[in-house]
Amino acid sequence: MFLPPLTKSEIASGTLIDSRYIIQKMLGQGGLGRTYLAYDTRRFNEPCVLKEFAPFGTGSDGIEKCRDLFKREAKILHKLEHPQIPRFLACFEGEGRLFLVQEYVNGKTYSRLLQERQRNQQTFSEDEVIFWLKKLLPVLEYVHEHQVIHRDISPDNIMLPEGGDLPVLIDFGVGKQITEISGPSKINQTAFAGNMSLVGKVGYAPREQISLGLCSPSSDIYALGVTAIVLLTGKNPSHLMDRYSLDWNWRFYANISDAFALILNRMLADTPKARYQTTKEVLTELEELETKQAFSSFSENFFEAPTVVIPETNLNPTISLPNYQVQETFVYSIDNREHSYNQTQLNVLNPSFIKNCHQHLAYYIGPMANLIIEDVLAQNPQSTPEQFVELLAREIPDFQMAIEFTRKIFP
Repeated sequence: MFLPPLTKSEIASGTLIDSRYIIQKMLGQGGLGRTYLAYDTRRFNEPCVLKEFAPFGTGSDGIEKCRDLFKREAKILHKLEHPQIPRFLACFEGEGRLFLVQEYVNGKTYSRLLQERQRNQQTFSEDEVIFWLKKLLPVLEYVHEHQVIHRDISPDNIMLPEGGDLPVLIDFGVGKQITEISGPSKINQTAFAGNMSLVGKVGYAPREQISLGLCSPSSDIYALGVTAIVLLTGKNPSHLMDRYSLDWNWRFYANISDAFALILNRMLADTPKARYQTTKEVLTELEELETKQAFSSFSENFFEAPTVVIPETNLNPTISLPNYQVQETFVYSIDNREHSYNQTQLNVLNPSFIKNCHQHLAYYIGPMANLIIEDVLAQNPQSTPEQFVELLAREIPDFQMAIEFTRKIFP
């Protein structure tokens, strides 16, 4: 008969479990049990993780429910096969205890990585967090497609393997299998979790999950957003939220672009309907953000500060000569080549206007925008801004995109 796990003590180092696993040390302890590092004697002493079912603070009536949760985790992990999720290896009962065996990830949690940076007065940068999000969101997408919600995303449950650059999502101990599906592939956004004592970490889980036990893919997105701002600021979520209004007040502590802040704020929206509903939506906006930033950086390098070259003249500068115009030559560096435009052109098409046109044109046709602008300027030196934009729009193959381009220049 299975003995009540409340009576079980920590397993000592060196203990052999199931005539196979040698306990090395305890890695952690949570609401549903303990986690140990062990060696598998039947796999050349390969390291693995043993998760022991040993809930604390649960009455006898709740033990069976917790046991069901533990078995559910085994079923969830068994069907999840992803390189950024630890492999499920076995589930067995021995010594009057229930055990789950998983692949051991040799690395550090992001909580520990952040602590190491903070010792040097550093946190994660915007570029690093964007990269991190783009590598984690597909993992969440995979999980959600398998009708599973992680429900416990935090820096403690994401690891960076030693020598690797892809984050690994761990600990599906409170994973929630979605039971209601509307349509062949559409997940019900408000699957009810029931009256559970474990509903994610306070500060990381959204309000509907903590208060009502409601969870959805957007609740995982919320927790991932909280984790992102913690990595950016190095502060606990409780220090990033106004204690009276419960509104997020993290922006002051993070040196990031406004565009990226808007994405994070939508991930952190208080109501589920105001958040991104799928990870694909977040990924799309992150990719668009990187594209815009790349073009912006490209444009800044494309148009350098103008160099004014005024030809020498023997004319007395005090004499008024209304019919005489000194031509100033402005030189721009394009692809390491210099191109000059005279003042007559720039009186009509100033540098900031040309720069704005280039930035938008590059969004639609890419690097060819360089040559297009160069040719149009050379062939139409007296064109007005409207004529100049019309000529550029003709170079965009898609008619609707050409109209969109024109409207962006002249809203």
